[in-house]
Amino acid sequence: MLADSSSTNALQHPPGGPLGVDPDLQGARRAATLILLRDGDAGPEVLLMRRAERSGDSRSGVWVFPGGALDPADAGMQALCEAADEAAWNQRLGLPSGGLDYAVAALRESFEEVGLLLAHGTAEAMSSVQMQRSQLQTGAAFAEACRGAGLRLATDQLRYFSHWLTPPGMKQRFDTRFFIARMPEGQTAVADAAEALEVAWLRPADALAAGLKLLPVTERTLQQLSRHASVQAALEATDAQAAVRRTMPRLGRDEKGTRPFLPDHWAWAEIGRLDPTGRGDVFADLLPLRAVALSERVTRVTCNNGSVMTGPGTNTYLLRAPGGDEVAVLDPGPDDADTEAHLQAVLAAAKPGRITRILVTHTHTDHSPAARRLQALTGATLVGRVASHPMWQDATFVPDHVPADGERLSLGEGCTLRAVPTPGHASNHVCWLLEEERLLFTGDHVMQGSTVVINPPDGDMAAYCAALESLLALDLDWFAPGHGFLIAEPQAEVRRLLAHRQAREDKVLAALRAQAAPVTVQALVPEVYGDVPASRHGIAARSLSANLLKLAAQGQAKMDDEARWEAA
Repeated sequence: MLADSSSTNALQHPPGGPLGVDPDLQGARRAATLILLRDGDAGPEVLLMRRAERSGDSRSGVWVFPGGALDPADAGMQALCEAADEAAWNQRLGLPSGGLDYAVAALRESFEEVGLLLAHGTAEAMSSVQMQRSQLQTGAAFAEACRGAGLRLATDQLRYFSHWLTPPGMKQRFDTRFFIARMPEGQTAVADAAEALEVAWLRPADALAAGLKLLPVTERTLQQLSRHASVQAALEATDAQAAVRRTMPRLGRDEKGTRPFLPDHWAWAEIGRLDPTGRGDVFADLLPLRAVALSERVTRVTCNNGSVMTGPGTNTYLLRAPGGDEVAVLDPGPDDADTEAHLQAVLAAAKPGRITRILVTHTHTDHSPAARRLQALTGATLVGRVASHPMWQDATFVPDHVPADGERLSLGEGCTLRAVPTPGHASNHVCWLLEEERLLFTGDHVMQGSTVVINPPDGDMAAYCAALESLLALDLDWFAPGHGFLIAEPQAEVRRLLAHRQAREDKVLAALRAQAAPVTVQALVPEVYGDVPASRHGIAARSLSANLLKLAAQGQAKMDDEARWEAA
């Protein structure tokens, strides 16, 4: 199984860090799992088994798919396999060797745990081996029985479905390959009463709704399977998928305690940066007033202003040189009823250093207004730019220093900030690059989990997209957004955002061309932003206006005297 195995000679990756061994895999036992499907009256059904109850085992009694750890004997069964092309299996699984061993293990474990034998041979031979099941609980015994009965293991019926790795920090770790296949005809799944206490055939959606105790990998797999209307559709979708990428949850903390978080959780990359070994003490939520050390140079305190527009709240960052006394505060946040508590949290996080600079990425009212109050408390120099248009801006912002494009600010040895101009969301928007960590503080230029609103007249879609493209020339490892957790793979994120903006622009232009007469922005919103809840269409209209103005500048759209738009 993914989380446990009765085998005492299970194979594992080396515990050390030799050349060529992925450090994430060190100490993980190699395992294989088989997802078996059949077509039921109401749609495809999947076979699940309930694991044995064991004292002290956090996975005791969970519902899983049949599977377990590789046995040394699995490598010796290649001659028993149908379609035993070792090179092809290695390529399929992205391995230098041993790919076929995983497929053998999936078939062997399914036989041991639930009595299903996916093999080619006579009915009499199949029945003979199945009758010996209780005596065939080792790889060597299983291989000998199949060889004696003249059976060939049906590895040709397996599709490679997914690859999961147990999070670092878990007592037992498994490097598991998941395969999917159609349930063999004429056979019945029967629990072995040792590893499997009971079995059940359930529609994936029903399994998810039944309140079963599930591992994250099982829950996610059931969600994927629930999309398909038939077994054949599930198999074809598996065949059509791109190369399988490994999925490794990470242990993090929230109000539910320490638990695994999947890669699509916003905190996943940050947890990996702060806790690569799996201590499980990194927070997976952004709570106001909590000071989180992101490195020896960077601390984050989130404002208590979470909303539809600000997500979990505006991030305030504190920066200092390692061991240094001088502290810079970036984006101190709004001036509201919670500002006093927020500023006290910032002052506490700065100790024993002293705040000498207050930087702002831009002057929208959720980022800069608290700068005035923090300056009064510290006497720090206020650094930033004034917007070209007053709408939606912090009118109290008056900088002591206006940074030039590319200007560097030193906070001491080993801590250098560089101003990176990024107009578009706001005309005065500046990102700040922490050069020593290749970490860019993005303000609202890049937000996590959302595309930013571009609101004319100060917002400019053309300038925004050009500024996004300019980030591709920077040597970056991380984004530190004004809203959300740290973002890894910044170049990929920029390309994703550019593709999204281009797709939206194409949709705007197509909608204009489909109109028989000029239309207002409000009339276009439901068509262009049909994928956005109607409650947010007012916000979407702002970015739609920015798109239309960009198209007009490109000669592809035009507006008449009554503020109605049509394709040029």
